Amino acid sequence: MGKKITGGVIHQYRKKRKFQSGSIPLLTELGKEKKFIISCRGGIKKIKVAKAEFINVIDSKNKAKKVKILGVIDNPASPNYVRRGIITRGAIVKTDLGNVKITSRPSQDGVVNGVIVQGK
Repeated sequence: MGKKITGGVIHQYRKKRKFQSGSIPLLTELGKEKKFIISCRGGIKKIKVAKAEFINVIDSKNKAKKVKILGVIDNPASPNYVRRGIITRGAIVKTDLGNVKITSRPSQDGVVNGVIVQGK
């Protein structure tokens, strides 16, 4: 919104359309569970994880367990993410079962999944 030279208000041409909507990346952090539901174009709903406390871990026998995340060890996306405790796909986190590599996209899928990695 702005003003004309005469002092009148410049009105908005139209509201935002669905295709114009977008947002900055939501970087999932460690902390108490916090999720957002975003409605997207075509009636699609995305669940974004803002903060994650637990991870679903798949072991070598294809058994799933829900365990607590203790910390971020490595993140190939950015070394700064390790210091800030940000979880993205491909990040390696420390859990009670050992080191786990994130296989899901927390800010897109709405869930944090991972597999146990050996040797890291």
